[in-house]
Amino acid sequence: MNRLGSSTSSSDAMEGIRMSRIDTVYEKLKELSQEAGVTTNDLADALGLSRANVSSDLNQLCEDGKAAKEGVRPVLYRAVASRETATEAGPTALDRLALKNPSLFPAVEQAKAAVLYPPKGMPILILGETGTGKSMFAGLIHQYAVEMGRMAENSPFVVFNCADYANNPQLLLSQLFGVKKGAYTGADSDKPGLVEKADGGILFLDEVHRLPPEGQEMFFTFMDTGAYRKLGETDAGRTAKVLIICATTENPDSALLKTFTRRIPMIIRMPNLSDRNMEERFHLISQFLREESSRLGRPISVSINSMKSFLSYHCPHNVGQLKTDIQLACAKAYAELVSNKKETIKINSIDLPAYIREGLYRETEHRQLWNKLIGINKRYCIFDSSEEQILFEEEEENIYDMIDLRVHELKSKGISDAQLEQEMAKDIEEYFSSYLRSVNSNPSFANLESIVSPEIIRVVEEIIRFSEEKLSKTFSQKVPYGMAVHIANSIERIKRHKRIVHPQLNRIRTEFPEEFSTAVDCLKIINRVLDITMPIDEAGFLAMFFVYHEGSVREPRRRVKVIIIAHGASTATSMAETANSLLGVDYAFGMNLPLDEQPQQVISRLKNHLKESALPLDILFLVDMGSLTNVGEEIEREFGIRTKTIPLVSTLHGIEATRKAMMGYSLDEIYQDTLQVNDLLNPDHSLALQAMESASPETMAIVTLCTTGEGGAGLLKSILEKHLRLGDYPMEVLPLSLAGNEGIGAKLENLQKRYRIICLVGSFQVASDLPQFGIAAVLNQSALPDIQKLVDIETTYRTIGDTLENHLKHVNGRYAMKGIKQFIDSIENRLRVKIDTSVLIGIAIHIGCMIDRLKGGGKIDHFEGKARFIEENCELYQVIKGNCEMLNQKFQIHISDDEVCNLMIFFNPKNYS
Repeated sequence: MNRLGSSTSSSDAMEGIRMSRIDTVYEKLKELSQEAGVTTNDLADALGLSRANVSSDLNQLCEDGKAAKEGVRPVLYRAVASRETATEAGPTALDRLALKNPSLFPAVEQAKAAVLYPPKGMPILILGETGTGKSMFAGLIHQYAVEMGRMAENSPFVVFNCADYANNPQLLLSQLFGVKKGAYTGADSDKPGLVEKADGGILFLDEVHRLPPEGQEMFFTFMDTGAYRKLGETDAGRTAKVLIICATTENPDSALLKTFTRRIPMIIRMPNLSDRNMEERFHLISQFLREESSRLGRPISVSINSMKSFLSYHCPHNVGQLKTDIQLACAKAYAELVSNKKETIKINSIDLPAYIREGLYRETEHRQLWNKLIGINKRYCIFDSSEEQILFEEEEENIYDMIDLRVHELKSKGISDAQLEQEMAKDIEEYFSSYLRSVNSNPSFANLESIVSPEIIRVVEEIIRFSEEKLSKTFSQKVPYGMAVHIANSIERIKRHKRIVHPQLNRIRTEFPEEFSTAVDCLKIINRVLDITMPIDEAGFLAMFFVYHEGSVREPRRRVKVIIIAHGASTATSMAETANSLLGVDYAFGMNLPLDEQPQQVISRLKNHLKESALPLDILFLVDMGSLTNVGEEIEREFGIRTKTIPLVSTLHGIEATRKAMMGYSLDEIYQDTLQVNDLLNPDHSLALQAMESASPETMAIVTLCTTGEGGAGLLKSILEKHLRLGDYPMEVLPLSLAGNEGIGAKLENLQKRYRIICLVGSFQVASDLPQFGIAAVLNQSALPDIQKLVDIETTYRTIGDTLENHLKHVNGRYAMKGIKQFIDSIENRLRVKIDTSVLIGIAIHIGCMIDRLKGGGKIDHFEGKARFIEENCELYQVIKGNCEMLNQKFQIHISDDEVCNLMIFFNPKNYS
């Protein structure tokens, strides 16, 4: 059999080797099989060939009608006694094709008529979209001609792709009809053309619409008379008996000459894959999988969900795409076998591309046909080239599990209650009839397998519907997004053989019994629908989604306790009493530390005091010596309370801290404001404290709020790193767990000790001043521009801080940058403007230099026309002047109206309209 066009000499050689081997197999089969038949192994041993190759050849011989097989394990092959007529050898290849593909019956009958038409058959034009199987069908036509004795067994089947020579008619002429020696320079010998090579067989012109008019005209005489001449030949013409089959994806009326199409009386239309019924598609899939099993020499296990996906997914490029997609799936499964990731060639739906998995949810009405073709209690279909029938892998399950799962599955498809009753009645009947037919083969119900993002979301939607009904709650739209990411992450952990452990599973069970019970039921749905085994700990995490279903995890503002610890018989208590007396409260607490008492003893007394207090509280410690500076760390470890410590204490510190605590300020705010007292006590010492405070975390971070402590951090990190411009500054994505006793606010504050948090990403809104984004907005990248702005601003401020650190003399540059940022943020909010990051640099450096100059007693820059300028911009003046008071207090300076006017120029809203 000759195949030209894209074939090479090496492929021709391989084809020759294969033809030689298959002939050898056929001869040995005739010798050994006789009436009893022979197994693949026996035949392979007799020939000294590999079982895989012999199995492939035997199946091809069966397809060709030269051999037949029967029995199951072992399968016995025997040679067909006579090939004189098709009836003696059974149905032809075309008959077998029509038997499993009813939509091709008209095409098959047309092809038969064209082949059998006297005296030499009639030319055929096959129409159809890309991938409908036109080339395959042409090959089957050739096989039918051989089977019917219209062509010899060794008759050629020559393929020519017209697109290869569409723009070169002369080269086309030489390819089709050959070259006479001396026809042109370099033609040193006669060269046969495709017509000569196809003599006695078929010439298949693929993509015939790419044949130029000159090329079409070249065929007129040949198609009419069978006569042709080689290029450069002038004497009497040659003749060849060739059946012409053409194929095109285009409309022949517009793509081909009418004089050409008139010479092709038989036009066969190949249906699209979408026009074929589900049963036909199933047989195609089975055929392709058996072919791949033959190539690989191993059986291929295909999960039920994968079969359903292949059966229903949108396949725009028809049979060709279906075959390619199946080959790719098999190749991936084979790669996992050879890399020792799997013990067998097994295709699961989770391994298929998303566009194929979509087939699982396309057609509800296909369910009954799936049951007919596959059954409702199957787990895997096993395709083995040595087996005629599909084998199945099954597991034991009871009918109650089957009913529960089927109800959830059908409801997820959105069918009506009436339809649900009908479907369930049929399923139950089918279940028992199937069970009774195969009592000894351990029937089981086919669980849905684990799938990726789109499918997981659908499963989550099913869980939400189930849980809302059971708990009588309506969940926020944010819950499904968070749950989908969480489940996907949990599946990845299981695939990596990592444990899933809920640290407070018993607490969830006792505190939220209804939610936990619902979560356990949902766990069963996940286990079955996603075909994965989730540990019971996972129910604890799912329950948390139901507990936090309102979509907002809000915590009351934590009061801050002020505790003064100082050496001496009454030093600390005196300071606390003075602060309380002046403020008219009993709030600050003093603990004296006698000089002969060890620090550990006072810490023990402190712990007893805290145990008797109404916890939880944040604590600001004011201590007087270095030995007490670590007291906060020990209290945090034992009580889980957030603390801060100022290693310098005075009555003024105690008053300021207590006043701010009574007003409801946060721990950070009280800490910062209390530190400013040092400017009044010792300006030189304040520089040292500023340096300590300026040592803020260098690493930027985005915090993800999730239930497990892992969530989608890995996925988010890859998205952010791919799409965000971070410059030279490090950025991390930090997962923050909702599990545990410690509140979200406390956890965030602990992270802020080590990181500069840019924003929060999660399914829940929390009580925080940090910018927050929904996880869906980050995953679909719609939030990335806003996050990029936050990153740009932060990196800009960091760059400015580095610059100021090297230039300012009277104030710590990084400490100054904190106040400058606070100042600018406040003005932006008041004026409702957003300053471009490039402008920020100039503003921040100006303010930093101004603070340093004023702190060092430098001269004031006078503003010409100050009074008139203030009068014309009164509202802007009030905003800038008011915010300058914050800088005055923080740095103990005085910003004059002249300086205010200079700042007004920077912040004039007209510059940003």
